[in-house]
Amino acid sequence: MALAAHYRMFGRYNAWANALVYEAAATLSPDQFRADRGAFFKSVQGTLNHLLVTDRIWQKRFTGEGVAPDRLDALLFEDFGELRAARIAEDARIVRYVDGLDEARIAGTIKYRRVSSPEEFEQQLGPALAHWFNHQTHHRGQVHALLTGLTGLAPELDLLFYQRLAARSAA
Repeated sequence: MALAAHYRMFGRYNAWANALVYEAAATLSPDQFRADRGAFFKSVQGTLNHLLVTDRIWQKRFTGEGVAPDRLDALLFEDFGELRAARIAEDARIVRYVDGLDEARIAGTIKYRRVSSPEEFEQQLGPALAHWFNHQTHHRGQVHALLTGLTGLAPELDLLFYQRLAARSAA
């Protein structure tokens, strides 16, 4: 699989997995959603906000467009419904972005500054995309564990499960 196709698949997987996580999180009470459960970003609310924060930061780095929060723990949305709507919009933006990538662009470089330090970094876009999608999976896994602890249930998020569903849909 060419890298462009690989990242297009990850963009769609990301949107699919986020939709399942948000569907499960919608069953939580407001207190459960906000409860500090000992995760790095404390709660389901904090972790889902962090994912949106970092997606916006990386999209700004990749495209030069949008607003990039200046704190990794920023709480962009207190309200679940507003957070969910923003997540849906950001996932659509991610899919549009990766759909526009080609092999030459992926082999190119980006320059950016970290949120936590003023130094500038330059790196190839491909590894930055790999980090970005891996980061999303990492924190979605934390939300999955929080949901399991809160409700006893969490959605199936394995990439292979998504790939099988996507293959059936394409057939």
